[in-house]
Amino acid sequence: MQFSVLNKIAIFLEMIKFKLTVFAMPFAFMGAWLAAGGMPKLHVFLWVVVAMVGARTCAMGFNRIVDVRFDGANPRTAERAIPAGAIKVWEAWAMVIGAGLLFFVAAYNLNLLTLQLAPLALSLTLFYSFTKRFTSLCHLVLGVALAFSPLGGWVAVQGSLLGFPWMLSAAVLFWVAGFDTIYACLDADFDRQAGLHSLPARLGRQGAFRLAVVSHVLAFVLFIGTGVYCQLGFIYFSGCALAAAALFYQHIIVVPSDLSNIKGSFFALNGFISLTLFFATWFALYFL
Repeated sequence: MQFSVLNKIAIFLEMIKFKLTVFAMPFAFMGAWLAAGGMPKLHVFLWVVVAMVGARTCAMGFNRIVDVRFDGANPRTAERAIPAGAIKVWEAWAMVIGAGLLFFVAAYNLNLLTLQLAPLALSLTLFYSFTKRFTSLCHLVLGVALAFSPLGGWVAVQGSLLGFPWMLSAAVLFWVAGFDTIYACLDADFDRQAGLHSLPARLGRQGAFRLAVVSHVLAFVLFIGTGVYCQLGFIYFSGCALAAAALFYQHIIVVPSDLSNIKGSFFALNGFISLTLFFATWFALYFL
């Protein structure tokens, strides 16, 4: 019985790619650390973690539910938990609702503005799941949704939008849009056949990669601009340089003609980039 429960939990975690929470979480921390001028109070930090886990779990579970028809028809995703029958739809809905409630509980325990912004933030992440049905700009919508991460971290600490470095959210937007565009290249052929929209389906892999490069250049210009605005100094800019080098390497190992590295080193590098930027921010604030 215990093995069965643990196995079920493992399937749920794999279904929502829980380990990839590392993509967005560090940016929420960046917002919180910048607002506090260092590490925020412990209870704020913990509720930010709970909020991020709840929001991402809710959004990923919802995505798996509404896309089950397409996932089942796509050879790349046919073995996902719901189309494969490992998770029932009602079980997935229970997880989505529970995670959504957890997100709102966390927002309530932070401050009023966080709670007021919570419905908009969660709605954007859920709305993204429908965008491939009608627009090739779906990658930007995902970017906008995840751009709430640093904003949410800031508001969790300050309870106000005053002084927030908006360039940071813009940087996250373009960084996410860029790597999501590249990842969508895996399904470009299927998307065209299924009538779904994405930049790779519309422009082809080569055109999509060019836009991803532009998006990532913009992202790092904005990350640097954030450091200038917040006067973070040499340590932060060194972190930006290291993250930019990782991103450059990512564009070397993943090319339109060879997508084999996307699922392995591609995801590892994106996690490295977000963590590097966060720790560079933390150390920069510590030594200011």
